[in-house]
Amino acid sequence: MDDLRSATATAAQLQDLLIHHEDVLEFLQQLARLSASSLSSRGTVYCGITLQRSRGHSYTVASSESAALEMDEMQYAFDDGPCLHALRVHEAVDVPDTSADERWPEYMQHVVAQGMRAIYAVPLTLEGHARAALNLYSRSANTFDDDFKRVARTYAEEASMALRLAVRMSQRASTVEDLQSVLQSRTDIDLAIGIIMGQNRCSQSEAFETLKRASNSRNLKLKVLAGEIVAKLNGAPSETHFQTS
Repeated sequence: MDDLRSATATAAQLQDLLIHHEDVLEFLQQLARLSASSLSSRGTVYCGITLQRSRGHSYTVASSESAALEMDEMQYAFDDGPCLHALRVHEAVDVPDTSADERWPEYMQHVVAQGMRAIYAVPLTLEGHARAALNLYSRSANTFDDDFKRVARTYAEEASMALRLAVRMSQRASTVEDLQSVLQSRTDIDLAIGIIMGQNRCSQSEAFETLKRASNSRNLKLKVLAGEIVAKLNGAPSETHFQTS
């Protein structure tokens, strides 16, 4: 019953995050803080989240606090470690005691020096080429026992669903913004052509060629020059006439 109540509460909290944070990075930051808080029932747990939206692209990183961020950034410097391994292989990685673990020796040496004694990395299930991992750290060895890992994996499943939606929303927003930008550029170019046609009493094709020549001579993108022409006309009557020859 307690696990059911906890899962229901977690789902509700994740839903609230999605509603209030359209930006993926801000969502990840809040998710990292929520994860650390939700999983710190037996002592302080530091949380980092690594998101790679597509292969070969850089990581988007969020953390509950600076201690987790330092641990994650060390891995990126070495380009390997338990959390990156979990993200790439899509398997949970358990490091009960960082001082006794022989994997990633250089990374572990730095982790021990920073006082982190246990790591548990859980992959998050996303769509397409996107990958992510929930990176959990503790300053006490053997913190992450079987019960904790079971709860963490369940929590990761809930977080995965929320993150999938957040990434979708972000991609959709980016697509809409790109489309709006294209439409605005097209509108400005059409209006600029119309302005040049009216000023020079020329055909549409002649006006377009005039606009292209002006764009090249001023080393400005076509859409930028068109926007300037439209803005100038909207602000005050234009006295500059483009020549068609």
